Amino acid sequence: MKPDATVVIVGAGQGGFQVAASLRERGHAGPVVLVGDEPGLPYQRPPLSKNFLLHAETQTELRPRSFYERRDIQLRHARVDSIDRFGRRVRLADGHTLAYDHLVLATGARNRTPPVEGITLDGVVQVRTRDDAQRLRARLSAATHLAIVGAGFIGMEVAAAGAKRGIATTVVEALHRPMARSVSVATSTHIADLHRAQGTTLRMGRTVVRLDGDGTGAVTGVRLHDGTLVPADLVVVGVGVAPAVELATDAGIDVGDGIRVDAQLSTSDPHISAIGDCADFPNTHTGTRTRLESIQNAVDQARCLAARLTGTPAPYTAVPWFWTEQFSTKLQIAGIGQGHDDSTVLGDPATGSFSTLLFKDDLLTAVESVNTPADHTAARRILASDRPLHREETAADGFSLNQWAGRQRRAQDRTEAAHDTVDARVGHTADAH
Repeated sequence: MKPDATVVIVGAGQGGFQVAASLRERGHAGPVVLVGDEPGLPYQRPPLSKNFLLHAETQTELRPRSFYERRDIQLRHARVDSIDRFGRRVRLADGHTLAYDHLVLATGARNRTPPVEGITLDGVVQVRTRDDAQRLRARLSAATHLAIVGAGFIGMEVAAAGAKRGIATTVVEALHRPMARSVSVATSTHIADLHRAQGTTLRMGRTVVRLDGDGTGAVTGVRLHDGTLVPADLVVVGVGVAPAVELATDAGIDVGDGIRVDAQLSTSDPHISAIGDCADFPNTHTGTRTRLESIQNAVDQARCLAARLTGTPAPYTAVPWFWTEQFSTKLQIAGIGQGHDDSTVLGDPATGSFSTLLFKDDLLTAVESVNTPADHTAARRILASDRPLHREETAADGFSLNQWAGRQRRAQDRTEAAHDTVDARVGHTADAH
């Protein structure tokens, strides 16, 4: 891409913001336009289902306005309606158009809405935007019975906020354990026990057939498939998201489970890239195409893309990691554990600090660390290295992720030092001749 090229970024979430910031950090001199459809400055989403629900003063803005002014990053608050690939322009909802040399789609994802009766009743809310979280925080102040439909990360974080506020809280989930799509049985069981200890009712393996109202349009409860009625004057729906691919689809760009990109995050149109929650990319760690809903993934993909656009192309190979905070517990996940066929636990879950190691075909694929940040840091180093960790190696007495990672790093340092010595000798001999 030319140094003076115009880059238009659609989506002002953390990924879109990072593309703009990284382009300037890497010296790109051309116009950078960041287009977001929400008012205000770009903000981070992770706090919205955590501290933001408890503390009104929680700061969410990624940077102050002066940051964008100093770096000449143009902020446009508008919805993009369509892409003209041949004219290299995007059309905004207000009728204006923006020309681009390179277009970045960082459109994220949208909440799924289950097709159940009563979903539009007053008191039924979802959490995706800052406005959503502000409305939920206000409703939590008046709620007496909170029901949460969906026991994923968002649902369980909101449940923790409800319990902390002293609200009678019930979580309803179609699967048989919380966060079942994301974590192992051991970690899921620990999270379930944690919530029950705080007074939360978990109704697992239950589906919702309708939401009941009081005749004035306000929700009063959640009706389950077995006939049970869960009383609720506030219902939070968190049943997952779908990638926002409409712009790409309408423009004729290849779409799978998200906007399909190659290893360097380019779409089927070489002048358009995609990153973050909306991108379906080849995952070097699993050997499959993957779409990840993760701040880390969005930020790392943004940096990888900015490097390519400024002349340093490389495939995207970052190790995925995720985290959640519930009550006083912090769960950090490194790697992708779905599809694992074996596991082992380091530490004692009864103490509240332990790690679950997940394996597939005898190789470590993910580590779920509960209140053990050192294990998480070590796991990320191990999964990023060229030396895989085998299941049998973890069975040694006193095995420690941190010590194992340290030994591997020292071995690598010795190997690199030996190579440097050989290179120096070869250079010395060549000079002598």
